Formats: sequence, C-alpha cells, structure tokens
Amino acid sequence: MSRYSRKNKISTETKDDAVKIARGSQRPGQTKEQTRLIAQGIQKGIDLYKKQQKNKARELDKKLRKATTNSIAEETPGENVLKSGSVKNNRLPWVLLMLSWLGFLAYILLSKFDQVF
Repeated sequence: MSRYSRKNKISTETKDDAVKIARGSQRPGQTKEQTRLIAQGIQKGIDLYKKQQKNKARELDKKLRKATTNSIAEETPGENVLKSGSVKNNRLPWVLLMLSWLGFLAYILLSKFDQVF
C-alpha cells in the first residue's frame, strides 16, 4: 500500500466556502441533497481554480528562474555595460520634460504677443 493517497484531499476551508455559497444560492423547495450536490460542484470548481493558479505560479517561477540564470550567465563579473533598452528608457522622461517646457514657453510668448496687439 502506498504512503500517499492519489486522491487530492480537499481542505475544510474549501468545503466550508462551497457549502456557504451553495446555501446562499439555495432556491425555495430545494432539497438538502440537491444543495449538497451543488456544494460538491462548487467545491470541485474551487479546487480546479486553485490547481490552475498553482500551475500558473509554478510556470511563472520557472520562467523567472530561467531568465535570471540566463542574465547572470550573459554578464561577466568585471564588465559594467549599460544596455541600450535602459538608456532609451532614461531619455524618454527628459524628452517629454523638454517638450512640455517648450510648450509652456510658447504659450507664454503667444499670450504676451496677443496682449500687445
């Protein structure tokens, strides 16, 4: 006999949540058996959702680890080289700041020019 059960055990919290939701959406005249079946369906849905989220988190973690190991392998310890992407990202705010100041100065000059005439 194996030590671990192949059947996934469902937490009591999930069961309680499923029963609470099933009772909240219970219709008049609905039997306890029907409510229990609805609670089981909700419980399976919650379990499936949790499994999907775990798988997504696991895949994201794998990708993150792979990316960090690749970036560490690409960079040599004695080399301090800026990447072109970071330079472009640093220029954009300055360009926008300069454009906004030029627009502000143009507005002031045009408003003074309108007052003269």
